[in-house]
Amino acid sequence: MIRVEDLHKHFGGFHAVDGATLEIAEGSITGLIGPNGAGKTTLFNVIAGNLEPTSGHVFMAGEDITGLPPHELFHKGLLRTFQIAHEFSSMTVRENLMMVPGHQAGENLWNAWFRRGEIAKQEKALADKADEVLDFLTISHLTHEKAGNLSGGQKKLLELGRTMMVDAKIVFLDEVGAGVNRTLLNTIGDAIIRLNKERGYTFCVIEHDMDFIGRLCDPVICMAEGRVLAEGTLDEIKANEQVIEAYLGTGLKNKKSA
Repeated sequence: MIRVEDLHKHFGGFHAVDGATLEIAEGSITGLIGPNGAGKTTLFNVIAGNLEPTSGHVFMAGEDITGLPPHELFHKGLLRTFQIAHEFSSMTVRENLMMVPGHQAGENLWNAWFRRGEIAKQEKALADKADEVLDFLTISHLTHEKAGNLSGGQKKLLELGRTMMVDAKIVFLDEVGAGVNRTLLNTIGDAIIRLNKERGYTFCVIEHDMDFIGRLCDPVICMAEGRVLAEGTLDEIKANEQVIEAYLGTGLKNKKSA
């Protein structure tokens, strides 16, 4: 689904992404882990079009999408969420979902004047779709709640729901568990697994909660200092000497001799 080749992103003399090469297989839930400052979020931002790379290439299903803006990638089915949820706080949960699909009839002034029936029909369809999404995510009780009143975990569920309002092919989830209690994190995990198995979504997940990564992700990719350090199952990653060095600053051999 996604292939990244020798990707670089420099901020002056700082190399946030420094020659990263990786693949995300179609139909997978791929985990992306690494210590703080490893370049994970910057990599997401480059893939998703929020930042232009210094050099290198990103391919989606064989198509070179390097440097395409987020709105073009959105229409190709590539979506991402953020560490801090970006909701329309004064709108209801349902209205937040209904805002997602593009090219809505009501956006055209001519339609607003002369084709109100078409607009009403489309809005009804969007409302029905939003209700289906909320039911899938088990948060129908929040349909009419202002999005700004939601808890951190509920906002993360709402962000996941947004990806369901369009034909998403791959979704990049950036620290979906940050600030989320364990019960809601399990609900989010259940929804991700169902979307993957029942609807064919491909996911790439940045997360520091290794229990969450272990439950959802195979394979797991570890980054450090802007590069891909290792790839494999979570057990393989946790046993990797280079990964231990990156996280703890000391390898197993040094630990045993200490």
